[in-house]
Amino acid sequence: MIKLTVRQMEYFEALAQTLHFGRAAELAGVTQPALSAQISEMEARLGGRLFERGGKSVAMTIEAQALLPRIETILADIRGVESIARRGRSAMEGRFRLGIIPTIAPYLLPHVLPDLKARFPTLVLELREAVTGSLAEETAAGRLDGFIAAMPLDFPGLVTEALFEDRFFLAVPADDPEFASPPVPPESPALERLMLLEEGHCLREQALSMCGSVKPVAMASYGATSLTTLLQMVAHGLGVTLIPEMAMGPASDMRDLKIVPFMEPMPSRTVCLAWRRNSRRHDECVELAGIMRGLRGALLPQA
Repeated sequence: MIKLTVRQMEYFEALAQTLHFGRAAELAGVTQPALSAQISEMEARLGGRLFERGGKSVAMTIEAQALLPRIETILADIRGVESIARRGRSAMEGRFRLGIIPTIAPYLLPHVLPDLKARFPTLVLELREAVTGSLAEETAAGRLDGFIAAMPLDFPGLVTEALFEDRFFLAVPADDPEFASPPVPPESPALERLMLLEEGHCLREQALSMCGSVKPVAMASYGATSLTTLLQMVAHGLGVTLIPEMAMGPASDMRDLKIVPFMEPMPSRTVCLAWRRNSRRHDECVELAGIMRGLRGALLPQA
């Protein structure tokens, strides 16, 4: 009889998610040699290769791709048993897998991580940064316990809890003589120069939805994947972009950038925490949402 250990399946899952031995070891909280040894033993017990190693690259074999959903289901069931066993003990301890979208992660995490570490010293928080669609799929499949994104989230089977409103401002070149005086109306010609993140980012859709009759054309030849990249492009005079209020602190250090408000009512996004309906970690997600909601003042000093 083939006997796989839970540890081997966890290491397999980590390597399947990262396709990198070093990052998988970091995700699993072990050394790279330890993870490699367990993967090799797992392959020996199953009698075949699960991962193709080629220099720095790692690829899953067909056998591994077929095995992954079954192992994810087994691990999800085991974690459910662990959650039942935790009932009656203090919340927010052990492993918690949290997803977060890229336009929120750099601004929220520096505030929330120290607070969580101080409140819950036994909590092991594993972070996954990706676009909303990917995080929703991983949460629904049980690979994440919850994720932070912007509403609305049109994904069946998920529960959402609003955390706070994050207003939008407009970032423009500091020395741009053609820019109209603030506050900026939604029909401003300046928005024709609006630069957008590539498709898949919810901030792109939010920007397009608030532009009214103005059609942004500035991103025709670009494919920016981060807000930081867009702000650098604005600072060099390539256009304008939307900036969430929580990102204004770091952006204020850019001397070639100017941030101006929109006309009232100012556009905004609702930041939320989402998790799987009927999740056994429901109470912990509710507690986590309350903690993040309490950080609103530190995140949005202008609100």
